[in-house]
Amino acid sequence: MAASPFSYQKFVSFALEEAQRSMDLIPLPLQQCNCKKAVDGKTELRMLSFRTPKIRLLRSLTIDGGESMQVLDFGIFPEPEFDLPIFCANFFTASGMNIVVLDLNPLHDVINESVYREKYYSSLMPLGQKYAELLPWGEKITSESVRFFSPIVVWSKFTSSQCKHDVLYAAFMDYFKAWLELMDKASAENDASMITYNREAQHKYLTWRAEKDPGFPLLSRLVGESHAKDIVRKFLFNGVDALGSKSFLDYFPEYQQEDGTINKKRSVIGKSFQTRPWNAKGEFIGNDLR
Repeated sequence: MAASPFSYQKFVSFALEEAQRSMDLIPLPLQQCNCKKAVDGKTELRMLSFRTPKIRLLRSLTIDGGESMQVLDFGIFPEPEFDLPIFCANFFTASGMNIVVLDLNPLHDVINESVYREKYYSSLMPLGQKYAELLPWGEKITSESVRFFSPIVVWSKFTSSQCKHDVLYAAFMDYFKAWLELMDKASAENDASMITYNREAQHKYLTWRAEKDPGFPLLSRLVGESHAKDIVRKFLFNGVDALGSKSFLDYFPEYQQEDGTINKKRSVIGKSFQTRPWNAKGEFIGNDLR
């Protein structure tokens, strides 16, 4: 397999080195192996996972398909004692096209509730505005996805000829450092009801992501459907089977079909947003999601 001129591995290396400056990363045995060949015998999947006293799971998945494909799925999920946002970096590069999502996904509602938004995002709006200009909004996105995004989300598409990988790397570094600063300042919640509230919010997020993961078809092609399901539920969104007992339809009943099964469509309600639905203050200006 020809070596790729671009790789997301340096993103992972930066994050781990930066994290280790302020905490001890304890490896987790979630991955069956940290490097796996796909069924084509060429594409490589690399998985790493860690925990810390404040982090329930820090994990990364990189897919190296040489010049034809590069993928990064990097996430950090806090312990339920902390209402920290969830660090999320989903980058896909193939056939000259790049699709990227970078965000500190809100654990709680930032569209209708201002307290949580002010707590975590008010000071980060200049950072969000900077990269909103450098990495413009990437066409329509559904209201179902928007409700899991923050006002500083980077959702963008660009061709490889636009040479924006350096900008993306800078954004990743800045967002990761911003998340680490939030984590360093975070204090553990002592109220049992609030810890339960945080745990259910994270479980709802995991349940949505595990069911609607857009990367699942790719994983299925690379490693087979059964192994792909294990990667999604036991690695990428670990906790979906442990943090709570509610099902996808308990959280999202609008997706239930007449026969009781889940509607597999990406969008079943609400509108799509062609442009960024937040203003420079982080206020939602998309009216409502329906």
